[in-house]
Amino acid sequence: MDKIMKKLRLILGDQLNINHSWFDYPDDDCIYVMMEIKQETSYVLHHIQKILAIFSAMRAFSSLLEKKKFQVFYIKISDQENQHNFLDNLRAIIHQKKIDVLEFQDPDEHRLDLLLGQLKHSLNIPVERISTEHFLTSRDEVGLFFTDKKQWRMESFYRYMRIKHEVLIEGGSPIGGKWNYDASNRMRWDGKPPEPEDSRPKHNHKELLEEINSVNIEHFGEANAENFRWPIDRKESFALLEQFIKNNLRYFGDFQDAMHSDSWRLFHSFLSFSLNTKMLAPLEVIKMVEVSYLEDSIPLNAVEGFIRQILGWREYIRGIYWAKMPEYSHLNYFNYDTDLPKWFWTGKTKMNCLASSITQSLTHSYAHHIQRLMVIGNFSLLAGIDPQKVHYWYLGIYIDAFEWVELPNTIGMSQYADGGLLATKPYVSSAAYINKMSNYCSSCSYNFKERIGNNACPFNSMYWNFFERHKDKLSKNPRLGIVNSQLKKMNAEDKDAITKQAKSYLDNLNEL
Repeated sequence: MDKIMKKLRLILGDQLNINHSWFDYPDDDCIYVMMEIKQETSYVLHHIQKILAIFSAMRAFSSLLEKKKFQVFYIKISDQENQHNFLDNLRAIIHQKKIDVLEFQDPDEHRLDLLLGQLKHSLNIPVERISTEHFLTSRDEVGLFFTDKKQWRMESFYRYMRIKHEVLIEGGSPIGGKWNYDASNRMRWDGKPPEPEDSRPKHNHKELLEEINSVNIEHFGEANAENFRWPIDRKESFALLEQFIKNNLRYFGDFQDAMHSDSWRLFHSFLSFSLNTKMLAPLEVIKMVEVSYLEDSIPLNAVEGFIRQILGWREYIRGIYWAKMPEYSHLNYFNYDTDLPKWFWTGKTKMNCLASSITQSLTHSYAHHIQRLMVIGNFSLLAGIDPQKVHYWYLGIYIDAFEWVELPNTIGMSQYADGGLLATKPYVSSAAYINKMSNYCSSCSYNFKERIGNNACPFNSMYWNFFERHKDKLSKNPRLGIVNSQLKKMNAEDKDAITKQAKSYLDNLNEL
């Protein structure tokens, strides 16, 4: 009789997919291991809510597996036998449980892909890897799609994905006659329609926070442990999805780029944490949103705009990550080396747009894409901040930030550190854009209309100074024709004044 192989299956904190084939049925000869370890909290300084969310979601998933009669070996952060790294914990379990083979699902981060890929050389048993069964593309699909292309544009890939998955497609053409309604997603919000009631779940994680602090894990941000508002299991995530479609989606399209000091939530879904930990599957979210257009008359610009973020952008970004790592993480097109201003950790700056966006991030571990790109990222690029330091800050502070999705967005889209592989131009603006999309400027210490003077908004002089000092790299960019033309027409006296104004701000970032 053949010996029955005893399996150990490793589940990472962002692999909480109960519909994975691993969980089709319990197996007496299979043990699932989950571990809360310092190795995964210390590779970058993390917001405490991100740590709380992942650990609590892992514990909820473990409990669900146990209810379904799966064998789970769970290592808590405060357990005395916890050796706080994958290898040593796995060695101990393999010895204790007499394991014959280790299996793991493909990690989504390059760091973990290398680390777990080396387990076969570090353990004395066979090690096998399988798919996470989550994404709509293989790791190399985006890279193959853009083979021999100098620039990788999301739009062509997005159209390919729409056709491949038959989403908002009729007779091979896009429903409504257009592929993309981005131009209809840029309205300013001034209080109407009113923001829907916050339908996110509530949790008390006071005891978990005490556990985390008992082992001296370094972290930052507000914990909100006794009023924690993030979903920690599939049931809560699915309920949040349903509430979003019912209450928010119809307004999401118009106001997805809007910002307002009286509302940090507006009409966003708050589903990215659930998606990125795999509590929800992308295609089920896409199909439910598509049905809302087909059956419930939700506006097409809202439905398409939301689907584009998941079907297009999310898969596209992941493809860039796997095609370009590890070199991509070190790109620095403008050779920036400035450190983050100290107020990135406090929110205490006189620039109201940054104070609002950063304080919100510190309070909720969340900011929406325009706050990340056109406020915080915009400033960082204009200020010459080291893109790797911006990357580490984004990776640590946002609850939905896992490197595969955060790194290309930061290095490529936000900081243009890849020199234009991902973005057609640097995403920078003067204060005019921020004033157009928000009410931040109306109560700011600086005047958004002024370029020069003590009260002039730093974004204005820094914007023009950015293009002047990088004209050797940007003057031939076809998407910057108007900017470069305006710069050439600017008289020497005005240009000199702007340069001096910008330099005074750049030399004193901590005082802004």
